[in-house]
Amino acid sequence: MTSALPYALIATDLDGTLLRAGDTVSARSCAALATARAAGARHIVVTGRPVPQIRHVLDDLGYTGLAVCGQGAQVYDAARGLLLHSVAMDRGLAEVALGKIEAEIGEVYVAVNQEGVDAEMLIGPGYRMPHPHLPTVRVRRRGELWSAPINKVLLQHPLLDDDELTRVARSVVGDLVNVTMAGEHTVELQPPGVDKASGLERAASVLGLPAASTIAFGDMPNDVPMFAWAAHGVAMANAHRELVAVADEVTLSNEADGIAVVLERLFA
Repeated sequence: MTSALPYALIATDLDGTLLRAGDTVSARSCAALATARAAGARHIVVTGRPVPQIRHVLDDLGYTGLAVCGQGAQVYDAARGLLLHSVAMDRGLAEVALGKIEAEIGEVYVAVNQEGVDAEMLIGPGYRMPHPHLPTVRVRRRGELWSAPINKVLLQHPLLDDDELTRVARSVVGDLVNVTMAGEHTVELQPPGVDKASGLERAASVLGLPAASTIAFGDMPNDVPMFAWAAHGVAMANAHRELVAVADEVTLSNEADGIAVVLERLFA
């Protein structure tokens, strides 16, 4: 029975939130999540990473639930290794959006996450991978990025910082695509209407759980929609100021087991 639970659904971002350095989850965080699950709560990972870039994390966690991936574009059943839902980004629209952005601020460096459980991340000239331990394929020309279906585009600029690049991209193409900042050097373009809230709502509906029973943890502006959807949003101490501004509370950092601190209080 979940009616007596403080929250029946726990939604956690990964990078900068649940994960420590090296894509690891602390024993304390694992224990706190296990205690919540034993009480009847469900845990859903909600991450900007596509499925191929989180399966090793899910395996290490022994995770068998649903995961919202690709910034909300994918709902993945970890137990069966299946995509239950996936939204592709129109490649023509992506090229139009890039053209408009570059007309405003000059050349941007581009990467894409391809569609599918075993898809690749393709990196164009100049793009620097924020997570060098994750597998990528470098291409020589931008046109090669569109060789297969994609679910999002990642941008970097040689001079503008992440906040300014996000602001400019939204002002230029925000009516065409969803623009979000997901992490350091990670500004992304997604299909319209796709974000962490839309993906989490879809996954929660599969479990029969409402927003009113959900607590969400995050650290970056891409978590803002998820906080708006959930009943309670918890920002990490290391969170971006844009997320802190809309959070219901702020916990310790990811390195200091901020999620565990909150869950131990709620599910003791």
